[in-house]
Amino acid sequence: MATNAGKSRTDLWVGLFVLAGMGALLFLALKVGNMASFSLASTYEVLARFDNIGGLKVRAPVKSAGVVVGRVKGIRFDDKTYQALVLIDMEKNYQFPKDTSAKILTSGLLGEQYLGLEAGGDAGMLAQGDRIKSTQSALVLETLISQFLFSKAADGKDKP
Repeated sequence: MATNAGKSRTDLWVGLFVLAGMGALLFLALKVGNMASFSLASTYEVLARFDNIGGLKVRAPVKSAGVVVGRVKGIRFDDKTYQALVLIDMEKNYQFPKDTSAKILTSGLLGEQYLGLEAGGDAGMLAQGDRIKSTQSALVLETLISQFLFSKAADGKDKP
């Protein structure tokens, strides 16, 4: 009987250890998938149009002054204006003026892209369904490099 009690206690500890390991794996999977920072706070949706969103993804953070104030809820293509429509879920406790501007930024040189907001000075605040009118598209590294190379090639042709 004493050996059965020792074995069941060992089985219990092994089971707890396996559950803790599975919980850690779930946490890491959510962190990698950018889902670990979900919030149950109430939100309002705003829309922004961009000519080029680069590598912006759904669930990307929306930051202002380095603070996460929302998340990208959805991205779709408008076939009438040929622009990307970005739907943003803003936390209700963060209010921004109607003339707020949005730009797509990158964390570091080659890091993930996020949406940066710069507050304006309008007295009215953004509300459910409003649109951010002032936007700046993502800087695509490949485009910058090709522009640099073409300008250098053009400079070389002008010299005798």
